[in-house]
Amino acid sequence: MHSSPPLPAPQPDQAYMSVSALEGGLMQLHLEIFVKGAQPGDVLTVPSLAFLLTHSKSSKRVVFDLGCRRDINAHPPITRGFIERFTPYTVPMDVVESLAKGGLKPEDIETVVISHLHYDHIGDHTPFATANFIIGSGIKDRLLNGYPHNPSSHILASSVPLERTTFLSPSAFTTTTTLGPFPRALDLFDDGSMYIVDAAGHMPGHINVLARTSAVGSWIFLAGDSAHHPGMVSGEKEVFYDEGGRLGAPIRCVHEDRDEAVRHIGRMRALSGVRGVQVLLAHDAEWYDENKGTAFWPGRIEPKAL
Repeated sequence: MHSSPPLPAPQPDQAYMSVSALEGGLMQLHLEIFVKGAQPGDVLTVPSLAFLLTHSKSSKRVVFDLGCRRDINAHPPITRGFIERFTPYTVPMDVVESLAKGGLKPEDIETVVISHLHYDHIGDHTPFATANFIIGSGIKDRLLNGYPHNPSSHILASSVPLERTTFLSPSAFTTTTTLGPFPRALDLFDDGSMYIVDAAGHMPGHINVLARTSAVGSWIFLAGDSAHHPGMVSGEKEVFYDEGGRLGAPIRCVHEDRDEAVRHIGRMRALSGVRGVQVLLAHDAEWYDENKGTAFWPGRIEPKAL
């Protein structure tokens, strides 16, 4: 078992988050740009997962990520080209439809946390017309100069509603020695139920969620795109880097800061060995196939046993 610094112990009458998976589309990942050693013909069908988190005491609802949007033509041209070449996708059910399965409407969601501004995580925010959005500030300049203001940008300038979006600056994250292996995090409800974790590496401003899933010590880590295959968390696989440039610039690595991404994966690997903790990637095909039923709203992801 991997070692990791301790997570915060539960307090009396501890608040926690009930977590449910949401459908956000299905992607065909051409693994050659994600996993070291994968061949051009290696293709894996994966989900683009989103999540509903409900606070045990206040019943406030948070959605983490919005999956893919059906209208592929809404994406910038450079993004559409990438999708066609490396990650074609379909959306049999989107996040709004997934919420509706359990009787929720977009206006029932108080907060939407977006891990980062890649196309398979921003979805379509327009139905969430009353929610407040949270993203990392590291990507703000690129967002403001996104497509169509900058025709060559792969970031859609309308990815989030600016008037209702909080950009988490570096100072918003508290330096901590008590949140397992993660050095910087924000206690969203100020009660130890849900933390937003600084997850630099994949792209500027990338954030993850660490949520307490029971009052007695169970946790879930929602890793976004910190890794694209569970084998990276286990240590069985490595991040691909195109040293020879055979795929063509600018695709050298799906992580903009590969070294920092690898360090963060190491932290997730340490966390994954902690009793009562589950680590879940946005594109975990094996988990999706095994949990299509009760883990999806209106069901929930069962807390991991202690």
